[in-house]
Amino acid sequence: MKQILVYSDSLSWGIIPGTRKRLDFDDRWPGFMENRLNKTGDKVRIIENCLNGRRTAWEDPFLSGRRGTDGIQQIIEMYSPLDMVIVALGTNDFQSMHQLNAWHSAQGVRAIVNQIRKAPVEPGMPIPPILIVAPPLIETPKGPIAPKFEGGEHKIKGLAEEYEKVSTALDCHYFDFSSVTPASLVDGIHLDKDQHHLVGAALSEIVRTLLD
Repeated sequence: MKQILVYSDSLSWGIIPGTRKRLDFDDRWPGFMENRLNKTGDKVRIIENCLNGRRTAWEDPFLSGRRGTDGIQQIIEMYSPLDMVIVALGTNDFQSMHQLNAWHSAQGVRAIVNQIRKAPVEPGMPIPPILIVAPPLIETPKGPIAPKFEGGEHKIKGLAEEYEKVSTALDCHYFDFSSVTPASLVDGIHLDKDQHHLVGAALSEIVRTLLD
């Protein structure tokens, strides 16, 4: 059985836009992807490590443990051997308390990749290939979450291009959520159920090819 780690935030955790509720496993994109792969004969287990509010390389001043570079080596060690790691982070770098741009976020992803490749896995276990995923652009934030992401739609501009540059430089695979769906119109940040399905379907095809 192939094991894939998804290292991500609330866009993959499956928060339902406008609420604090969570989509079922089968409806959030990691679960939808797992089911699609297994239905076509691939034996795949998706390991979700998705934390609401997780950044790339920055901490949340109000909630601890949200710096994505912290603890990633132990997570890789914990779940090894792995056949792939999907890093899908970035949206929270553009919360209103951070004055960051797309280049900064891409450097945060670079730091995470470098940490993964230094993970102290057991002898003979591989350092897995990495798929970097760019989140959809932030739309105008709406609802209770709006103050947290005020101005984020401007700061996030150019993120997909910067992520692609880092992916090429580090010899990682790359996928852009925006190639199949924008962010939810409900809150401008997350994904609706049908959007999770679109992402899961697209990534299942990419992952199947990479695993083969």
